[in-house]
Amino acid sequence: MRYSQLFGKTSKTVPSDADSVNAKLLTQAGFVQKEISGVYNYLPLGLRVLTNIQNIVREEMNKIDGQEILMPAMTSEEGWVTTGRNTMDVLFHLKGQGDSNLVLNPTHEEVVTPLAQKYLFSYRDLPVAIYQIQNKFRNEVRAKSGLLRGREFNMKDLYSFHTDETDLNRYYEIVKKAYFEIYKRIGLGDITVLTFASGGAFSQFSHEFQTLNDNGEDTIYLCPKCKVAVNKEIIDSQKTCPECGNDKLEAVKATEVGNIFKLRTKFSEAFKFVYSDAQGKEKIVEMGCYGFGPSRTMGTIVEVCHDNKGIIWPSSIAPYQVHLIGLDLFDDKIKSQAEKLYQDLLNKNIEALFDDRLDITAGTKFADADLIGNPIRLVISKRSLEKGGVELKNRNEESSEIFSLDEIISKIVH
Repeated sequence: MRYSQLFGKTSKTVPSDADSVNAKLLTQAGFVQKEISGVYNYLPLGLRVLTNIQNIVREEMNKIDGQEILMPAMTSEEGWVTTGRNTMDVLFHLKGQGDSNLVLNPTHEEVVTPLAQKYLFSYRDLPVAIYQIQNKFRNEVRAKSGLLRGREFNMKDLYSFHTDETDLNRYYEIVKKAYFEIYKRIGLGDITVLTFASGGAFSQFSHEFQTLNDNGEDTIYLCPKCKVAVNKEIIDSQKTCPECGNDKLEAVKATEVGNIFKLRTKFSEAFKFVYSDAQGKEKIVEMGCYGFGPSRTMGTIVEVCHDNKGIIWPSSIAPYQVHLIGLDLFDDKIKSQAEKLYQDLLNKNIEALFDDRLDITAGTKFADADLIGNPIRLVISKRSLEKGGVELKNRNEESSEIFSLDEIISKIVH
């Protein structure tokens, strides 16, 4: 992509209402633009990152036999009345034609349960897991912290259906492992921990995945031995590590990036969702729910992966792998070399953002590259060519190195 053609540009101005690092940097770097409080437009750079996260999540859900579907964002209120959750404070209520009562869904248990009920009848049909990646809506009293707490947000929600609790527990552990693989792949693996939280009306515990973050809105109590934690909301009833019993838990700040529940039979009972066992006897279906927020995770990554110059994207989710800066492009020879290098990158399937702007200073181009945060910066200029080729610098390092035009591609690929 040529920077001169990129929709959405960087800004030196910090948004006056930016109350978090991710709100500030994502807006300044041209990834998102706020529409209203808690609702954002994703510009091309931002959508590329979001899509990269979604695709990693999709791959890991498919590996554990999740089948992707897409449910509507807007549905009848009827299902919410059935479960008694139609009075939730965060629910957006709408009036449709004929005075029909509609909602914008903040979650999809009320939709997926009767949907699955139409297709799952026998023990032979179970277990099954279906998921979607879709925008959700919550009527937050105070949307804040950029992508971390919005009124519209992107969510992956997986729902599993089982014959009994034993099978639910089996699959629940499989999902846990898949989640840790996701966090590893997107660059948060070393600082994301499993956290015991309240199970609410469903079970004794749910499990959150919390990314350690000094600016996080949650307080968790971390076991230094097991690297599991207890959420502040249950610390009075769970004062020791649930894994090893250690009572020396450390209070740390963190941001929730995932939450999984054993729903058990709460929703299947409400909808009278049963299956026939091998003897033909009707039994209630057991359910699990597994949430992951790609947009919230994107904001969290910025919160923990940045410096005073801008964002530092992990390579697996970066908008582009290479930020190619062309300087002295009024010189036809240098311009020709820069264009060839750009085409060579594309021909090797290396995603590159080429700063081909003619009327921008070198300092501004460098500042924009640091702000945007692609993993590798290449600079081709009169100076670099005189020194032997192209300057390569990793975004998370201070030093740079010159490589010849013939070898620069191999240095990136390896």
